[in-house]
Amino acid sequence: MTLKIVIDPAATTAPYEQLRTQISAKARSGALPVGYRLPTVRGLAEELGLAANTVAKAYRALETDGVIETRGRNGTFVAAAGEAAERETAAAARAYAERAQRLGLGRAAALAAVEEAVRAVYAR
Repeated sequence: MTLKIVIDPAATTAPYEQLRTQISAKARSGALPVGYRLPTVRGLAEELGLAANTVAKAYRALETDGVIETRGRNGTFVAAAGEAAERETAAAARAYAERAQRLGLGRAAALAAVEEAVRAVYAR
């Protein structure tokens, strides 16, 4: 299995974000199975023609998101991201709902705020 990543230098999205998004999507879809060993930062940077810091930034973001995990000298691997992402999303949604209620927003207003935020984020 090879990691097929395409970075579009003409895109308005930063290269690290393109890399993060593609690895995350492949991990969540199962195209990159749990336990798949990712290339080293330097190796992937060389393969994609990116700076090592750009790949390192993407890897850090993916690790923060629970998509990948670094096992010291053993390398970087795809983690069981789907479950972690669902748990984190549920916790964030609950925290938002509780905060909206404390602020006095009704259910419809709270849902409308979420819809608007989701629309803005996914329109990027």
